[in-house]
Amino acid sequence: MDLKLIRADVKDAERLWRMQAEAFMDMYNRYQDKETSPAAEPLDRMLERLKQPFTYYYYIQSEGAVVGAIRVIDMKQADKSKRISPIFIMPPYRNKGIAQKAVLEAERIHGNSNWELDTILQEAGNCHLYEKLGYRQTGKTTQINNKMTLVFYKKD
Repeated sequence: MDLKLIRADVKDAERLWRMQAEAFMDMYNRYQDKETSPAAEPLDRMLERLKQPFTYYYYIQSEGAVVGAIRVIDMKQADKSKRISPIFIMPPYRNKGIAQKAVLEAERIHGNSNWELDTILQEAGNCHLYEKLGYRQTGKTTQINNKMTLVFYKKD
């Protein structure tokens, strides 16, 4: 499978925002998470992130089609973890190994060590993906509501 990460910038804000809302809408409906769901974020928040000097948004392109996006937070400091927040694959392209390849490519670009992320504990597929890639639960969790808990991961 051909996969590329293509750097996005401020001019891509509305497209990324619309894609993110669509990609996370099913989880938003399932967990009713109005506070932290990427589906509920305003466009201004996307613009704000794209302007951060330590944020790298990439379109995920597979077989010539844009199939999702990944945001990497990289302070470019040895003592600071890099962070994935968020990554998403559009519904028609899920369960094809694309997210796994995208994470590996982000790690190749930004360095293979010192990463962190969080995901929804109740989403077993997400947890399995990250654990397969070498991420380990830190023991920290945050309950968002009675349906949803975030679980935190680290990869040294």
